[in-house]
Amino acid sequence: MTTTTSHHLSPAFPGRAPWGTANKLRAWQQGALEKYIQDQPRDFLAVATPGAGKTTFALTLASWLLHHHVVQQVTVVAPTEHLKKQWAEAAARVGIKLDPEYSAGPLSKEYQGVAVTYAGVGVRPMLHRNRCEQRKTLVILDEIHHAGDSKSWGEACQEAFDPATRRLALTGTPFRSDTNPIPFVQYEEGNDGIRRSSADYTYGYGNALADGVVRPVIFLSYSGNMRWRTKAGDEIAARLGEPMTKDAIGQAWRTALAPTGEWIPNVLAAADKRLTEVRKGIPDAGGLVIATDQDSAREYAKILKRVTGEKPTVVLSDEKAASKKIDQFSADESRWMVAVRMVSEGVDVPRLAVGVYATTISTPLFFAQAVGRFVRSRRRGETASVFVPTIPMLLDFANEMEVERDHVLDKPKSGSEEENPFSEEDKLLADAERLEDEETEDQLPFEALESDAVFDRVLYDGAEFGMQAHPGSEEEQDYLGIPGLLEPDQVQLLLQKRQTRQIAHSRQKPAAEADLLEKAAEARPVVTHKQLLELRKSLNTMVGAYVHQSGKPHGVIHTELRRVCGGPPSAEATAGQLKERIKKVQEWATRMR
Repeated sequence: MTTTTSHHLSPAFPGRAPWGTANKLRAWQQGALEKYIQDQPRDFLAVATPGAGKTTFALTLASWLLHHHVVQQVTVVAPTEHLKKQWAEAAARVGIKLDPEYSAGPLSKEYQGVAVTYAGVGVRPMLHRNRCEQRKTLVILDEIHHAGDSKSWGEACQEAFDPATRRLALTGTPFRSDTNPIPFVQYEEGNDGIRRSSADYTYGYGNALADGVVRPVIFLSYSGNMRWRTKAGDEIAARLGEPMTKDAIGQAWRTALAPTGEWIPNVLAAADKRLTEVRKGIPDAGGLVIATDQDSAREYAKILKRVTGEKPTVVLSDEKAASKKIDQFSADESRWMVAVRMVSEGVDVPRLAVGVYATTISTPLFFAQAVGRFVRSRRRGETASVFVPTIPMLLDFANEMEVERDHVLDKPKSGSEEENPFSEEDKLLADAERLEDEETEDQLPFEALESDAVFDRVLYDGAEFGMQAHPGSEEEQDYLGIPGLLEPDQVQLLLQKRQTRQIAHSRQKPAAEADLLEKAAEARPVVTHKQLLELRKSLNTMVGAYVHQSGKPHGVIHTELRRVCGGPPSAEATAGQLKERIKKVQEWATRMR
């Protein structure tokens, strides 16, 4: 695909003919297509990372099935109104005409099918069932995990498409935050007795990155001091990223995102500097701020206008013109768009290269979908940059970008921590995944008083680089100024060089003038996510051994370790805190011998 073509067509659908040109498909698309044609299954689940080209694969397959008279019509089910129109436009480019405005009655003869939403199917399932019964139908279920969003949607999809001749399920994020079964997805029971979704073809982010299909993502994390007032009138000050209770983390996070403080203006200014650097190599690169609510989105837009001198595009989900605004932004070369959730999933704006995660939504599903907006590659060497607050669970999500997940239908049976040494982490993950955190009842009333921002670190490929630095400092600019066109291995090499330079620069300064706000650079070693996992595993092994020696339950020992050594649960603890706990358990075990 040429660079010129990439400016007019989505990389998820790179303008290729529907059939007879399969040699032009990406390797994974060709492989999935060949597997389907060989097996001829009624149901097929394809899991492919956002930006890999699920649309191309699905429409190529639809064209093949129509051409060979396996089916006579196509129904595409998408999560949103915008996406169903996007599907219809993509299908039209390969000669498949889908009606995105269909609501009821006979379909015009000029169309070969319809594009509808899950909500639309939920309202009139029998309408779609009748259409499937009248003619042989291929149903394409885009981001099928949405069919499990509510019992009514799942039941409606089951009822509507049970008679379909063929069903193709697509998703870029096959895991859900609950155990609602997803229609037409096969589940297989593992050795642990837990049923997990079974995909027919999987193409993960790690594979796509190795193939140059998606961009590598650089996460830039920002900490800072937060101060807020609780409903009881107490004023609380805390550092973003420090060990805190869940409620305190949530309130510190919301304080950081408050447009009245200094954190958001500083981070938006840093993100705009990053965008300027990226646009040197990608002239039309755009940025996206994902906001929690409409009021925040409007305030962020005002700040961006002050920073850039250019009015950003603001997309609010309840606006009739939302889809039109997204399309216009996708086609022009303006700098910034601010949106509330609208573009978290599936929306195709290939030029997005810089993002700011300015929302308190903390589920791994939403985070993966949001980051997926920036990874769509148009040519080799493009990188994506996402700015995030220093929130432990977000940093974990960032470090696990390449981890492939399946949808788990069953929760592990309750038991002791000896049976499940990771129960503490599982509970934290379950808390993080609760969908109520968009406007949760446990988000206690509070008033954000003030905030500041501190560049914290860069996360890339499971490793962390850089130490804390003031906004606008030379150290911060070192990382914001990384070229926007780099191969994945070049990114890592350059980050290592920048970190070495920062450490050397820090050592030359007197302690009183050091730009780092925590420790001297050399005192803060880089610890990879894998190393943290190993430390947690070692801690759990040591605790397990001490259980047999002391006769105390796992939970009691973990609680005692936190009381003596300080710090949060082990899932959020730093490498130093984990090592200290391991040392303490070893000390206890030695005394008992």
